[in-house]
Amino acid sequence: MDALRYLVILLGCVVLTLPLEPRARVYRRPLRLAAAVLPVAAAFAAWDVVATARGHWWFADRFTMGPRILGLPVEEWMFFLVVPICALLTYETLSRGRAR
Repeated sequence: MDALRYLVILLGCVVLTLPLEPRARVYRRPLRLAAAVLPVAAAFAAWDVVATARGHWWFADRFTMGPRILGLPVEEWMFFLVVPICALLTYETLSRGRAR
């Protein structure tokens, strides 16, 4: 179970924020979503790849599934997409609530 921990946490983030979509309409605007998430994800992914390669930090094999891309676990790549999308869903929902 430890190897799935990171993945389960990411899944929990998605499950908890998915009900916000009808009000936030984030997934219905894929180009705007990509424009908001991808540049930031790319910057942080590059930072993570460099820092990991230099040994400044690492990812315990015990808590990841194993497959890696450019030295980062697949879950870390997913993190760069899932967490910003969840944050955007929350932000859009709260912004629309204040406007009403």
